Amino acid sequence: MSTLEPPSDRQTLPGMHTPAHGDTATAWRERHLLKNTLAALAAIYVVSTAAYLVLAAHLAAGPGTVTAAALALLAILALVIRALPGHDHRRFGPANIITVIRAAMVSFFGAAMIVGDVATDSVPPVIILLVVIALALDGIDGYLARRTRLQSAFGGRFDMEVDALLILLLSVSALLLGKAGGWVLAIGLMRYGFVLAQTVLPFLKVPLAPSFRRKLICVVQVAALCLILLPGIVPPASTAIAAIALVLISYSFAADVIHLARQRFTTA
Repeated sequence: MSTLEPPSDRQTLPGMHTPAHGDTATAWRERHLLKNTLAALAAIYVVSTAAYLVLAAHLAAGPGTVTAAALALLAILALVIRALPGHDHRRFGPANIITVIRAAMVSFFGAAMIVGDVATDSVPPVIILLVVIALALDGIDGYLARRTRLQSAFGGRFDMEVDALLILLLSVSALLLGKAGGWVLAIGLMRYGFVLAQTVLPFLKVPLAPSFRRKLICVVQVAALCLILLPGIVPPASTAIAAIALVLISYSFAADVIHLARQRFTTA
C-alpha cells in the first residue's frame, strides 16, 4: 500500500488536538470516517463473537477461549480507532474490513492455541483452515485498497501488524506442540525486536520502500509455520522447516537494516 501523508488540521479523531483554525470540511470528513468505522467494527465484533461461540463449542474449548479471543479482538479494535487518523479517507473501506476479519480469525486462533486445550494435542482441521483463510485474505485487502483508491498509511500498517501477530502466534504454537525448540519464537519476535531497536537506533525508523522480497518472505513464514502444525509433520522435518523459515526472515530483516544503515551514512 502507498503512504499518504495525513493533513495537519485534524481535530475530531481520538488523540488529536484541536487546531486554532479548524477546517470545516476536514472536520466533517473525520466525523464521517469515525462513524463509518465504528459501525463496521461493531458489526464485525458481534459476528465474530458469535462465531467464537460456535467454534469453541465445536472444539469443546471452553468459555476461556471465547473470552480471550473476544478481549484480544477488542484490544485490536481499540488500537484501530486510535490509529485511524492515518487513514486519510471518508470511509473505512472494504480493504480494512477484510483486515479486521483477519484480525478476528487470528485472535481466535491465538486464544484456542494458548488458552484452550488445543495445544496439548494435534491441531484440529478447523483451526488450520482458519489460519489458511486468514493467509488467503492477506492477498485481497491490498488489491481492494488499490481498486477502491482507499490506500493509506493506516491500512498498510494495520495489515502488517496483523501479519506480525499471526506469525508470532504460529511460532508460539509450534513451540507448544513440540514441533521445534524455543528458538522458533525468534521468527515471531523478529518484527517486534526491530521495532524495539528503533528506540535506540533512530535511523531504523526511516520508511522502507515496498519490497516484493519482504512480502514473499512474509507469506513463506506463515505458510511454513502452518505446514508444521499438521499432525504428520514432526521433528526432525518440522524442525528443519522452522529453521529454514528463521533463516529467511533473518536474512530479510538483515537486508533492511543494512540498507537503512548505508542510507544513513550516505545522507550524513
